[in-house]
Amino acid sequence: MIRRLKYHEIDFEKYSHCLENSAQRKYSATKQFLDLTSDKKWELLVYKDYEAVMPVPYVFKSGIKIVHNPMLCQQLGIFSREDNIEINEAFLSFLQNKYLIRVYAFNEFNKFKTSLKPKKNFLILPENYETVYSKYSPKRKRKLRLDEDVLKTSEIKEISFDQAESFIRDNFLGADKEEDIELFILIFKNMFEADCLSFSAFYLNKRIINIIVTYFDDFTVALLGTFNDKESVKISGASVLINNCIKENIHSKIFDFEGSELPNVEEFFRGFRPELRPYHIIDYSKKEIIKKLLSLKIIFNQ
Repeated sequence: MIRRLKYHEIDFEKYSHCLENSAQRKYSATKQFLDLTSDKKWELLVYKDYEAVMPVPYVFKSGIKIVHNPMLCQQLGIFSREDNIEINEAFLSFLQNKYLIRVYAFNEFNKFKTSLKPKKNFLILPENYETVYSKYSPKRKRKLRLDEDVLKTSEIKEISFDQAESFIRDNFLGADKEEDIELFILIFKNMFEADCLSFSAFYLNKRIINIIVTYFDDFTVALLGTFNDKESVKISGASVLINNCIKENIHSKIFDFEGSELPNVEEFFRGFRPELRPYHIIDYSKKEIIKKLLSLKIIFNQ
């Protein structure tokens, strides 16, 4: 029995208990992360008495509710004490029959009978740092050996949102529209104020040339953004920042690279020798959404 609950109907204590004790636990499904990335525009599918749960974020387009993973939220899906294919299929069927869907991403642990589109993600699991470093590619190790003159004139600092904002704006790549950049910036600001986001900067000659943005909780550090001065790419400041973050956290936390479908970014991540952890998504084009809306005449409770 799967029920659909609006945000105000969710028992967040039961939801959190299910998530934290699940076989699929993901930081991106926590109430805090979803609230910050979706502006509390999410609801919940529940199996029995919170034995399994599935958060469903949405946006409104022309007054129509459409399922869409929020910016910076890579994986959601079904969470339960044991991953169960039959229950997962029931959730998938409910989602597809009751919602209009643009993009929804399941987590790496969810298994299905239905064939779904795979995407890539990369993780380094908790381990002794020396062991993790020993697995880096020879090229990555070379990149981390900075020249003597760079060592003398560089430093790593944790900085505030206000200190990071202008550099991020000036070096933002990958956003299609200006409003997308503004939304990214707003989410970064809100996360920083919620004390779950950090900005680590690589300074050369007292000037920032790289920033990495990481989200953190008790179990995971997730790389949400890497921003680089185009004129200083050869310095490898981003590699140094990521390695430093791994060194400080990998003894007790997962380091999540958040994947990439861009070949050059994937190659960069693979230099740290992470584990490939594919996950699956369902997505529909705008034409497919309109066709389904017209044919099924779905009425949404808004």
